[in-house]
Amino acid sequence: MKKAIIASTSTIHGSGYLEYILPTLSSHFSGSTEILFIPYARPSGISHDEYTEIAYKAFSKIGKSVKGIHQFDDPLTAIQSAEGIFTGGGNTFLLVSKLYENNIIPTLKETINYGTPYLGTSAGSNICGLTMKTTNDMPIVYPPSFNTLGIVPFNINPHFLDPDPNSTHKGETRETRIKEFHKFNTQPVIGLREGSWLDLKNETITLKGTLQARVFEYQKEPYEVDPNHDFSNFN
Repeated sequence: MKKAIIASTSTIHGSGYLEYILPTLSSHFSGSTEILFIPYARPSGISHDEYTEIAYKAFSKIGKSVKGIHQFDDPLTAIQSAEGIFTGGGNTFLLVSKLYENNIIPTLKETINYGTPYLGTSAGSNICGLTMKTTNDMPIVYPPSFNTLGIVPFNINPHFLDPDPNSTHKGETRETRIKEFHKFNTQPVIGLREGSWLDLKNETITLKGTLQARVFEYQKEPYEVDPNHDFSNFN
C-alpha cells in the first residue's frame, strides 16, 4: 500500500525543522529505524552533508536515524533497500535535474508504489505531482524534463499564499500564476498552505492540518476545501 506524506513546508513560523509534523511522522515511519534522505534540492545552496545533518537532528527526536543518498555508492540500490524515504525542500529545478542525472525517478516511483513510506516537503512534494510546472522556484538549472513521480493525479503548489490586501506588491499572485498554467495545461492543481499536507494511503488522498486548501481545475473557478477533504475523486 502506498504511504506518503506530501507537505507544503518543512518549517512553519515559530517552529523548528519538521517540528509541527513530527507526531505524524512518528506514526508514518513507525516501521522504519533509518530514513534515506534525498538532499538534492539544497536550500540556499547548502551542501548535501549540511542538509542531511539538519534532517538527522529532526528525526532523532522521534528515534529515527537518517542517511543521505549521496553517501551510498549506488543511489538506486539505496532507494530499493530503504525503510523510509524523505525528499527535502529547496530548489525544484535542481532537485529534478539531479533525479534525472542519477536515473532515480522510475525507481523512486516504483518503490513508493510498492509501499515504502515517503515524506516530501516543498520541492520534495512538488515532485509527487504529475509535473513540476507549478513550482514557485527559479530555474537555476535546466532539467531534461518537467515530468515527475505522478504518485498523485494532479499538480501541487506548496507554500500557497493568499493575496495580502495591505501589501504594496504589484506582481503576480500565486493564483494568477496557476491560472496562467491552466492556459496551457489541464491537470488540477492543489494549493497547499503552510502547515498543511496530503496524506496518501494507497489511492486515498486526504488533506491534513488546520487550514483549507485551494483547488484549481481546468476551466473552472478555484474553490476551497476543508481539512480531511478526500482528493481521491481526481483519480
